[in-house]
Amino acid sequence: MDIQLIQLFINGIAVGSIIALAAVGLTLTYGILRLSNFAHGDFLTLGAYLTFVINGLGVNIWLSMILATFGTVTAMLLTEKLLWSRMRSIRATSTTLIIISIGLALFLRNGIILIWGGKNQNYDLPVIPALELGELRIPQNQIVVLGLAILVIAGLHYLLQNTKIGKAMRAVADDLDLARVSGINVDRVILWTWVIAGTLTSLGGSMYGLITAVRPNMGWFLILPLFASVILGGIGNPYGAIAAAFIIGIVQEVSTPWLGSQYKQGVALLIMILVLLIRPKGLFKGTI
Repeated sequence: MDIQLIQLFINGIAVGSIIALAAVGLTLTYGILRLSNFAHGDFLTLGAYLTFVINGLGVNIWLSMILATFGTVTAMLLTEKLLWSRMRSIRATSTTLIIISIGLALFLRNGIILIWGGKNQNYDLPVIPALELGELRIPQNQIVVLGLAILVIAGLHYLLQNTKIGKAMRAVADDLDLARVSGINVDRVILWTWVIAGTLTSLGGSMYGLITAVRPNMGWFLILPLFASVILGGIGNPYGAIAAAFIIGIVQEVSTPWLGSQYKQGVALLIMILVLLIRPKGLFKGTI
């Protein structure tokens, strides 16, 4: 296999790791709250910028990433309190929710530009030489990103399968009204959904900043691959979203020698369309 393709394949795994984390948060909010949140990518950007600010104060990058999750989760919980809970109480239509989420995305993005400006930013990190495996050059940050993604996904799996709140989340995703009648505290499940989604999304943004520059539109450019991963993997299925994210991340990167980097987003959309023509419900069953 050509060295360039192997290099792009490795890059695709790193990008897929980031898309996977954010896509899980997006698919959970849809599966449990029935919310197609177009502001999700901008919360990813917020996580990256909060990491940049905290790291700029001299805090270790890993601690900065953890602290940034608290800020991102707080912002998500605030939007839940001010927007989404009220929309659920008046039974707003899905179209209304989508329009509101797009408005929230614009608000977040322009707020970031107002506070931090529109230029690219970088974490305060020492220069670490890439690992050399023959002719391959593998940036160590990409290895770290993949390792962190695996750890976080393993933790999510344990939470969903072996904890009381995880089982409650799966029940609410299957049938909210039945779950409420069964005595499940739906409000608590909603709270945990935002906490998990915010944590995963913030970590995804922080890790994206490790392999690229931090910029105001980074999350917006990822929103199409995120939605493609959610739909391709079966809406509401976090494991499907993870698998689809790696597929999309790898194919996007490997396609660049033929299509150019400017068409990466189109590749994600094309993959989603081709698969849905064969399997309209996605690759996997759309449940938690």
